[in-house]
Amino acid sequence: MSQVAGQLPDAEAEEDTGTEGTEERPGPRGWRARRPRLARGVSVTTTVLAGALLLCSLLLPNRLERLTFDAFLRIPAEGVLLAGLLLSLPPRWRRIAAVATGSLLGALTVLKILDMGFYQVLARPFDLVLDWILLDDATEFLRESFGRTGQVLAVTGVLVLLVAVLVATILSAVRLTNLMVRHRPVAARTTLILGTAWITCVTLGVQFTDVPLASKINADYVDNRVEQVRAGLKDAEVFEKQAAVDAFADTPPDQLLTGLRGKDVLFTFIESYGRVAIDDPAMAGQIDTVLDEGTDRLEKAGFASRSGWLRAPVTGAGSWLAHSTFLSGLWIKNQQRYRSLTTSDRATLNSYFRKTGAWRTVGIVPGVRRAWPEGEFFALDHIYDSEQLGYHGPYFSWTPVPDQFSLEAFERLERGKKDREPIMAEIILASSHNPWAPVAHMIDWEDLGDGSVFHGIKEQGKDPKEVWKDPDSVRAEYANAIEYSLRSLVEYVERYGDDDTVLVFLGDHQPVPTVTAGSRSKDVPVTIVARDPKVLERVADWGWTDGLKPAEDAPQWPMNQFRDRFMTAYGPQRD
Repeated sequence: MSQVAGQLPDAEAEEDTGTEGTEERPGPRGWRARRPRLARGVSVTTTVLAGALLLCSLLLPNRLERLTFDAFLRIPAEGVLLAGLLLSLPPRWRRIAAVATGSLLGALTVLKILDMGFYQVLARPFDLVLDWILLDDATEFLRESFGRTGQVLAVTGVLVLLVAVLVATILSAVRLTNLMVRHRPVAARTTLILGTAWITCVTLGVQFTDVPLASKINADYVDNRVEQVRAGLKDAEVFEKQAAVDAFADTPPDQLLTGLRGKDVLFTFIESYGRVAIDDPAMAGQIDTVLDEGTDRLEKAGFASRSGWLRAPVTGAGSWLAHSTFLSGLWIKNQQRYRSLTTSDRATLNSYFRKTGAWRTVGIVPGVRRAWPEGEFFALDHIYDSEQLGYHGPYFSWTPVPDQFSLEAFERLERGKKDREPIMAEIILASSHNPWAPVAHMIDWEDLGDGSVFHGIKEQGKDPKEVWKDPDSVRAEYANAIEYSLRSLVEYVERYGDDDTVLVFLGDHQPVPTVTAGSRSKDVPVTIVARDPKVLERVADWGWTDGLKPAEDAPQWPMNQFRDRFMTAYGPQRD
């Protein structure tokens, strides 16, 4: 900071010593004497750019959809106050304050840029307490989706941009401070006029295209972030109290899940399968057809189904938070809660099935391709990751294994074995994971082999970089991916299901805002499928819709309520 302050131009020295000007010295500044018109043009241009940058920093919103021209046609209260402060300080403190002002505006600009990214993916702002770990996950997603080169280029570009913003705002603040000092009377009058105009606009409620001319966006923004930090710091204590309550903690094993004994129970998550896939007119026709056809095909195979809505704790991304919310009965809305959960002794649906001694618990998690220490918490007797499913085909962008192959592998490795015990499985279908291109398509189950057949299918698919140039294209490919996941699951049950099959499938969260088109809903569909009528009789009072498609007015529960409702419905009190 002292180095930047020490480089303040001669204007500051003029004020302190009373000199009227500076004599052109030899050296790097000599070109100014030789080309005075060019030097003046460069100086004016630089000053204008510095002023524009600081104004943009003061008025920059933190959401892309608010990034409009009229958003910058306002009077920022913070700018007026800072100008008055800088003019009133003595020279030494003014230098320090100028650098501090630039640093603060640069930091706020960087934070707003982070917010823009988080709103685009997670439909919420960046959490200063809890979200730092997600930046590592984001870089890993880039590597898996676009390769190592794409990851390095993207991360390097972001870092360069952030450093450039910080440096540019500091230099701009220093330059404009020197300009105000050099023209103190004009700067003081201008500051007074702007302050009076701001107060007048607030008093009269003056607006331009529905945007108030008087702005205090940064004051409100900082206040909101301070409250967010306070809430984040207190959240651990709140969560600890919530986690201590478990209605089934003292239930004897022989009284758990008695209504499902002898059944294979499959809890299946379809990545990004959100309400938008059913409600949005642009996708509803395609997905309705898949769900209606699926309902008919399963009915012909002897299966019935009921569907409702669950409200997920996240949207856009964060599948593991939704999975753990569904399984644990706790609201896992951030990484801090997830870590607290997975290092605790909280019982999940998985662990209650295991506790009975009546089921073997397995996980089909093709998205896992590195160490997953949290897997032990979820009480799975065996976990099949992307390396253990026997797949020798290509990745489909982020997706390591196509859904149809994952389900076939589950049948081959576990459920299709003879003389086995009943299975409770947690199955993740990842083909509908962002970026939704290229998308696999259904083939004959007999032709799956070791997955090599998918090389040709991938070559026919679309390039994600091309798809993401157009929001309509993104939405279309999202719908195709959801269709593929649903068809894989329906055909699996139709092909391999029997009287002892109970399937619970749901979306884990809504897709990114590019697909939801501004919807604030966090609802996801949830469905129970079974051939044994007694299974669905136990949930008759839930009010769910017949078939694979929940009605618009079907019951909607917070996702964390499902665990206890499910265990109550299939407990001894319903026998």
